[in-house]
Amino acid sequence: MEIIAVQPLVALVAGILILIVPRLLNIIVAVYLIVVGLMGLFPDLINI
Repeated sequence: MEIIAVQPLVALVAGILILIVPRLLNIIVAVYLIVVGLMGLFPDLINI
């Protein structure tokens, strides 16, 4: 799966979790930024 296809899925899950539990906003944003940053630095890390 391409990184381009993974990022919208991560964003969708993060958005749903924020709607369900708004208190998790800081944690979800931090995890999202870390995941996107790692995918940008290591594009070959995810070879599905």
